Amino acid sequence: MERKDLEPLREHGLDDRAVVDLNQTVAYFNYVNRIAEGLGVELESHWPEQARRHREYRLPDDGS
Repeated sequence: MERKDLEPLREHGLDDRAVVDLNQTVAYFNYVNRIAEGLGVELESHWPEQARRHREYRLPDDGS
């Protein structure tokens, strides 16, 4: 990230506070998506099929 990377944001009227808010919002959604992906969360059935990936997570067989 360099100062010049802020130019498009400034051109859209974002001040320092808005840039920080934007950064926090993007970081939050990135975090939540990584947690959901790591836990194998799947989208609800009303989402289009092409948006959902079917996953199967198997726990190791512990012999019990």
